[in-house]
Amino acid sequence: MSEESQMYQCQMQSCGYIYNPEKGCKKSKVPKGVPFEELPDTWRCPLCGASKKAFKPV
Repeated sequence: MSEESQMYQCQMQSCGYIYNPEKGCKKSKVPKGVPFEELPDTWRCPLCGASKKAFKPV
């Protein structure tokens, strides 16, 4: 049985930026539909520059 990838929002605690996979991220040129888990490890918050590890699921 194949597992369906869940798309959830993640929020940066310090600046409040929310990554929404349904919208993507225009500043970082991430297209719509890219789940948070599939963002590269080098991806950074477009507002404060924090690493992907600092985000928490909403």
